[in-house]
Amino acid sequence: MTSQHMKRPIRVIGVPSDLGQGRRGVDMGPSAIRYAGLADKLRALSHTVEDLGNIDVPQPESRDQGDQKLKYLRQVKQVCEELRVRVRDAIRAGTLPLVLGGDHSLSIGSVAGAVEASGNLGCIWFDAHGDMNTDETTPSGNIHGMPLAASLGYGHPDLVNLGDFSPKLKADRVVLVGARSIDADERKLILESGMHVFTMADVDEQGMSAVMKQAIAIATEGTTGVHLSVDLDGLDPMYAPGVGTPVNGGFTYREGHLAMEMLAAAGCVTSVDFVEVNPILDSENRTGIMAVELAASLLGLRVM
Repeated sequence: MTSQHMKRPIRVIGVPSDLGQGRRGVDMGPSAIRYAGLADKLRALSHTVEDLGNIDVPQPESRDQGDQKLKYLRQVKQVCEELRVRVRDAIRAGTLPLVLGGDHSLSIGSVAGAVEASGNLGCIWFDAHGDMNTDETTPSGNIHGMPLAASLGYGHPDLVNLGDFSPKLKADRVVLVGARSIDADERKLILESGMHVFTMADVDEQGMSAVMKQAIAIATEGTTGVHLSVDLDGLDPMYAPGVGTPVNGGFTYREGHLAMEMLAAAGCVTSVDFVEVNPILDSENRTGIMAVELAASLLGLRVM
């Protein structure tokens, strides 16, 4: 694929959900990213941008949590089903869906819709965490720690079988980049699955450029494109303080941009999430601005 692949019209889809999170505020993430000038920034890069607005999300205060190992399962499934359809339809219409979150549980829906539309996709997942828990391993019951597991076919049937097919992704075409906080039982499932993981230690030792070359090669081999999921907690809290579960020792500002620039050059990304922006925990919308700047690098912004 060429860089022209990234010049498709863009559909922005907001998912103001904090149903899968333990801390309130991430439901305002889509607004924070829009407020930081997302549409104007992308239009300045000659992209056509259509903002579809937000998916309707139930408020946690008005709903019962249900099973404490799968909090708000019914509501999360409902939101992910609607997102699945919107992402699927966006790709079928020849556009690139850009999903704004909201907590990371939404990626169960975006991955399902992307795969339904495009077939055999690779996936690159930027995150401090593994997101490979299930209802059997979760220490919190928060579904935002389960989306990658669900996409690989592990976990509760309501999450795994979204769209009536499973698994969504092949583990050998999935790459987790930036991991530095993995639960013990989650680690076992990661190793069992056969997915690829580059920890922050790998980034330190090899450099971001070498890690991204490998990640892109893995995710694009024999696939029709790549779903990119960017949790802002992949960045060090120094650069992205407004996230619900910050972990020290993450990507620097330049490492994040280099990764996006390399993905842009590869022209392989066919759908993307930017998630876990929490304005309540932020300072002067720095994390929303960071999301916009990373999106711009992914979609073609260059110094020269």
